[in-house]
Amino acid sequence: MSDAQQRIDDLVKSNDILLFMKGTASFPQCGFSGRAIQILKACGVDTKTVKTVNVLEDDGIRQGIKEYSSWPTIPQLYIKGEFIGGSDIMMEMYENGELQQVIGTPAA
Repeated sequence: MSDAQQRIDDLVKSNDILLFMKGTASFPQCGFSGRAIQILKACGVDTKTVKTVNVLEDDGIRQGIKEYSSWPTIPQLYIKGEFIGGSDIMMEMYENGELQQVIGTPAA
């Protein structure tokens, strides 16, 4: 496991809600990352409690996360160590109430 892979693995295992994204929760730098943050907010998650990793700041993480998850795009959401998906999957899960269940917040 490379250094970047080890760092990713440690982050995934040590954070309940982890979002690899472009930018930050308060300043997303792509539309999909912004949408992922909005979906989490809609689920009742305080985005200050979400661990975010700005992949634009570390190319090793940016490339490594795609290999780690076998998922080609960013953002990527992990909940309690489990890979959930990107913003499209998050939206689909939110709309059917599944994301709220996984996070542990009541569906609206």
